[in-house]
Amino acid sequence: MMIDENDTKLIGVSRGFKAPKPYNLYLYSRLSSNSPTAATSNKKNFQWNCNFPKFLKFLSDPNGPQALPNQQPVDYPSFKLVLVGDGGTGKTTFVKRHLTGEFERRYEPTIGVEVHPLDFHTNCGKIRFNCWDTAGQERFGGLRDGYYVNGQCAIIMFDVTARLTYKNVPTWHKDVFRVCQNIPIVLCGNKVDVKSRQVKAKMVTFHRKKNLQYYEISAKSNYNFEKPFLYLAKKLAGDMNIYFVESPALAPPEVSIDLEAQKLLEAEMAAAAAQPLPDDDEKFM
Repeated sequence: MMIDENDTKLIGVSRGFKAPKPYNLYLYSRLSSNSPTAATSNKKNFQWNCNFPKFLKFLSDPNGPQALPNQQPVDYPSFKLVLVGDGGTGKTTFVKRHLTGEFERRYEPTIGVEVHPLDFHTNCGKIRFNCWDTAGQERFGGLRDGYYVNGQCAIIMFDVTARLTYKNVPTWHKDVFRVCQNIPIVLCGNKVDVKSRQVKAKMVTFHRKKNLQYYEISAKSNYNFEKPFLYLAKKLAGDMNIYFVESPALAPPEVSIDLEAQKLLEAEMAAAAAQPLPDDDEKFM
């Protein structure tokens, strides 16, 4: 079935420019009776098209509001990802693990950010996250709205070895939500490889109150590196069955987390999720 880029019957496809809703890359099923797949599509329902990079390449408009100088056009879906959190939480280290994104990064001087194009290969095609890194400017009193405008997904990062960085998570969430309402957001607790952890798994409850996804990661060891991106890909596409078919090229780990330590982290996460929410997060801080 051929898709016209101007077809007004594309349902739920939002560029996220004026109405910052998450992307929904479903196509309304308008299969004709003589279509070879019509027999499996007898209901008028949304149907995931696993060739979405081919049919929806116009979503990656190089001249769109998120485009940057010298940006090369791509023929597969790309999304602006805003990466926020206190300085020193490991945001830059995190994005630099992706070697292709590090090689192709661009600097936007008017906003003061580095943009890392991070590509991933899914069972439904290739997808790119244009990951905006603050380049340290959050140290000087917050970020300008220009950093958030047209953001389509976000990662909020804190450092599990520094309680203040978690205490500031609500402020970062408020800033993101003020400009980019209703976008998928992942909360990441970084540096779980460090033994002197100050923010325990049971202390991390903000994501449960705000219905965010939470992952514990270690940028230096590559632990759980792909999980935030996979979750965002699923939410942006509206299909929780998406998976990565190959791993991105990552920098060699600088530290390691052994299998037993990983099992302990996962057990602590599971135990924390089973606990009732506290009335006040301050009791943990």
